[in-house]
Amino acid sequence: MPTKVPPPTESLLSFPCEFPLKIMGRTQAGFAQAVVEIVTRHAPGFEASTIEMRPSREGRYLSLTATINATSREQLDNLYRELCDNPMVAMVL
Repeated sequence: MPTKVPPPTESLLSFPCEFPLKIMGRTQAGFAQAVVEIVTRHAPGFEASTIEMRPSREGRYLSLTATINATSREQLDNLYRELCDNPMVAMVL
């Protein structure tokens, strides 16, 4: 039996839900603050103190994990778009 693929307007997620975002960028002044500002703009209830930070082995990159209360696919799309458009952000998962 083939797997049912949802139409583009449907989501595999049920909202609201906790949704972890992993944001990576070069270790530099202002990176974490910029990420927190963007995430907070799209998820007003986000607590910056809950963000997890992990430097790369060489210390050149920093990985941030921010878990938000996602309320819609549109919210996530807009958040991913703004994070990806930031020049300090190398990758968002």
